[in-house]
Amino acid sequence: MDFMQKSVAPSVETPLLSVQGLTKRYGARIGCADIGFDLFPGEVLGIVGESGSGKSTLLSCLAGHLAPDEGQVIFDTASGPRDTVTMPEAERRRMARTDWAYVHQNPRDGLRMGVSAGGNVGERLMAIGARHYGEIRETAVDWLGRVEIAADRIDDRPRAFSGGMQQRLQIARNLVTGPRLVFMDEPTGGLDVSVQARLLDLLRGLVREMGLSAIIVTHDLAVVRLLADRLMVMKGGYVVEQGLTDQVLDDPQHAYTQLLVSSVLQV
Repeated sequence: MDFMQKSVAPSVETPLLSVQGLTKRYGARIGCADIGFDLFPGEVLGIVGESGSGKSTLLSCLAGHLAPDEGQVIFDTASGPRDTVTMPEAERRRMARTDWAYVHQNPRDGLRMGVSAGGNVGERLMAIGARHYGEIRETAVDWLGRVEIAADRIDDRPRAFSGGMQQRLQIARNLVTGPRLVFMDEPTGGLDVSVQARLLDLLRGLVREMGLSAIIVTHDLAVVRLLADRLMVMKGGYVVEQGLTDQVLDDPQHAYTQLLVSSVLQV
């Protein structure tokens, strides 16, 4: 059975996510400041910058993990646009289990390590109302295969998996219900280069196949080159450049972006 949610398709002109004036401070230090952008259905936005640039703070505010000091995060829900910043906590958590998904850099933060691989995928299905054990297990087997985990590992616990397998399992757990928006925090971080390449190929295929809307935070320009339609470059909590990914990377206008691109080319 296909458990992916069948939500009402929004108008092409309606942003899936509209961010306005988003600001987060840590005392006198700026986490992110006056961030604004629109994300449309089926679009992938990449956010890049060095450590401390504000990209992780921004992602946490967008995903509801941090409360911003100012600004709005308007999500086009089934009942119309809603500001998730002022949304009741219970409603925001429910949305995080259904319409949204969050892929952590460390898969241990996004998995139940004491639950089987199939159980990790099944829990997400049960969050949207699935109850038939056989259908849940069948769907879990299908998704494990889609992320290149053998069906005979369905009853193994994540702690028995390699780091790359754990990340692929976390992706299966997050995407099995067909979320409308996926947040990804350094999805290939901490993995060996060969494992990163395999995971990127997998993600690129799933993004295209499912028409995913996603926001990806990374310091790796190769990741956004492969996955992102548009790119935002952050420095010191501010967006210093944004545009189409290839345009920004091939012809950077801001000195900081030029430095990031040239640093990669010199490696």
